[in-house]
This record gives sequence, structure tokens and C-alpha cells, in this order.
Amino acid sequence: MVLQIAEAVRMALAANRPVVALESTIIAHGFPRPDNRALADALEQAVRDGGAVPATIAVIAGRVHVGLTADQLDLIADRDDIEKCSLRDLAAVCRAGGHGATTVSATMRLAAMAGLSVFATGGIGGVHPGADTSFDVSADLTELGRTRVAVVCAGAKSILDLPATLEVLETLGVPVVGYGCDTFPAFHSRDSGLPLRHRVDIPDDAAALIRAQAALGLEAGILVCNPPPETIALPREDLDALVARAQARARDDGVGGAALTPYLLAALNDLSGGRTRTINRALAVANAELGARIAAALCKDRH
Repeated sequence: MVLQIAEAVRMALAANRPVVALESTIIAHGFPRPDNRALADALEQAVRDGGAVPATIAVIAGRVHVGLTADQLDLIADRDDIEKCSLRDLAAVCRAGGHGATTVSATMRLAAMAGLSVFATGGIGGVHPGADTSFDVSADLTELGRTRVAVVCAGAKSILDLPATLEVLETLGVPVVGYGCDTFPAFHSRDSGLPLRHRVDIPDDAAALIRAQAALGLEAGILVCNPPPETIALPREDLDALVARAQARARDDGVGGAALTPYLLAALNDLSGGRTRTINRALAVANAELGARIAAALCKDRH
């Protein structure tokens, strides 16, 4: 599979300028039209505001593109035939000549293949409730355990089993680091109540940690957890109540499997009067800017 690296990204890498990878699933499947296209621009602008070059990743007509043109962003945002590409789906979609939006796991791997060290997203996947019998564990976790890319996020999605998710990350040897916080963020809430062992407070410290991971030859990624903006985040108790109601609605409707996560996120948005989608957008943009600042610090260290 040949990567098509955009000229701006290729030139930045050659000049040791910072580049930040961005996923495309949030555009194709995370937000309704036309909000999704506006979000794509906002994410890329946030990376530029943070001093880096954005590299949104997607599959276009069977080719992996690292860095998209405006027309390609339009295609990902507007078409109905965009496959959701986890790592397992990439080869099939490329072989079929299809279009695909990359998830966290796929974006991590492709970013690493292109030579990118930092990837910014909203929240990662994790262990689903009931995984002890369903074995429903996101590929994001295994990819974090084997691909050395720093992932800037607002923790794991709030509908997941967060204690179990942290346990799996520990088993896989993935450093989970709070950015200006001592507890694991819960995506829509700043505080899950789950303590973190490691914390950084400035981009330079995050960059130093990334460099130390590489110097030790450790292959795992690093999860840099940036809580959602305080002005709009939900209190933990309110979020827990919303998640319980959304899960009850899913049980009543008989929803499970791959359909469960989008169903629960839509239910949360409905139950919160649209507030969770507003938080999702704001935290994704904030993470993109922070990712750029970390990538810039990382490049500064290389001079």
C-alpha cells in the first residue's frame, strides 16, 4: 500500500517542521452535515494556530492520503459511501478502490508509516461494558501498545468501561499522561475519578517524554490526556446519569455490536439537549491545537 503524502506534509517533514496527524472518521461519521465539513476546517486551522502542518488521513479511491486537499475533505464529508476504516479494513477498502475514513487505530499506524510522531483526536476507544463475555475491546488499545505515536485526546469515550480501559493500557505498557490534570478525563467530563500516575504541564515536557520513550526503544504509543474545556465540560455525576439513561435506552431497543457506540453517542446528545456534541467539537479542536504545540516542541528538541 503506497502512501500519498501531500506536498505540504512532505516538505514539512523534510525541513523538520512539526506535523500533526488528524483522523477522518470524525468528519465522515462523527458529525452531521454540514457541521462535519466546518469541523474539518476548524481542526486543521487549530493545528496551524498551534504552529504545525495538519495531515488529515483518509483513503481516497483506494489510495491512502496523508494530508488532504479541500476537494478531498469535501468528498469525505459529503459522500454516503465512505467506509469506516479500522486497521483491519484498510487492505480491503484499498483493494476495492473505495473511499475510507480512518479511525484512531488506522490513523495511528498510517501516521507512523508516514513518519509522524503526534496525532490529535477527540477520544480513543476502549473496553466496552460486558467485555468479559463479549470481548468487545477497541483496536485502538492494541495499536497504542505497538505503535510509537503520541495520541493527544480527552481520554476514552465516556460510554466505555474506563477502569478496565486503563487496566488494558497498563498491561500493554502504554504511558497514560495527564496534561495539566491528575485524573483520567472522561471525554465529556474533565474527571473520571480515576487517578493517573504521570502528568505534564507544558508542551516541552510532553515532547521530552516522547523523546525518552523513543530513546529507550519502547514501541508503545503515549496517551496524552487533555481534559475538555472547563467552561463546557459536564460534571461527572451528570455525565454518569446520562450514560446510564443512554445504556438503558440501548437495551430497550436491542442495540448491540458495532452499532452500539454510535447509538449511545447519539442518545447522549439527545438526552443532553445537544450539549455532548458541542463538547465533542470543542475538545477535538483543543486537542488539535495542543498536539501542534507538542509537535513544535518535539521539533525544537531535534535541532
